[in-house]
Formats: sequence, C-alpha cells, structure tokens
Amino acid sequence: MSISLNPYLFFDGNAKEAVYFYEKALGGKVMGIMTYGDMPADPNHPLTDDMKNRVMHAHLKVGDADIMFSDTYEGMPYQPGDSIQMAIHPKEEARAREIFAALEDGGQVIVPLHKTDWSPLYGQVKDKFGVNFQVNVPAEQPQY
Repeated sequence: MSISLNPYLFFDGNAKEAVYFYEKALGGKVMGIMTYGDMPADPNHPLTDDMKNRVMHAHLKVGDADIMFSDTYEGMPYQPGDSIQMAIHPKEEARAREIFAALEDGGQVIVPLHKTDWSPLYGQVKDKFGVNFQVNVPAEQPQY
C-alpha cells in the first residue's frame, strides 16, 4: 500500500503571500499555484473578482517535504491557528474510501467523497478528535 501525508495550511486571502514567504524562509521551491479563477467557471455559482484571485491550491516543496496552501472560500469562517489540515493521498480509491470511513466514525463529513477536476476521489472529514483531514486520490499528473 502506498500513501503519503502532508500539512495543508489555510489562509484568508493571503495564501499567495504566505507561499512566497515560506519559500524564502525555508529555502523551498514553489511547484505551482492555482487560483479559484483558474478552474472551469460554474454559471450556477459565479465567483467575485476577489474570489477568482484567491488561491485554491498551492504546492511548496521543502527538501523532501510537501506543504500545501489554500485560501478559504469567501465568507467561510477563518480562525488563525485552526488553519492546518492533514492531507492524505492514497493511490487506490478503495483505500481512500476505507480511510475516509474510519475517520468519519464519530466525526463529521465536511465534503463527501466525490470526483473533482483534480482528483478521481476527494473529500474532507473532521474526525472525532476535531482534526480536519482531506482525502485525495492523486490524478496521474498534478494540474496547476
């Protein structure tokens, strides 16, 4: 079984600034930054100009470690210090479903497992201890 884990840091509109700050401070390399505006438009959920410029996903490589970044969705609550999630990347969808179900037991589903533009299976769950997890089956190639 192959699985990887990494911290996922959330910000309230300044994720891009944070990515470049940590790149310099930690001697890392920005692997990619994708904004909400880079995603296909959904006429049922139009984005404001501010939302289009917010970071949906950014990837910083520091040595062998990966740190992911995102801005909260406009209007979502944001509490500094509660802005770190664990991202789990099982390669097999069956394993992703097992992990998600185990974390969901006694916890709360935030985003149900579903197919996305970047993953064949993705979801978010808060476990019974209050820890937020993203379960993400990687696509063949990262889409930035």
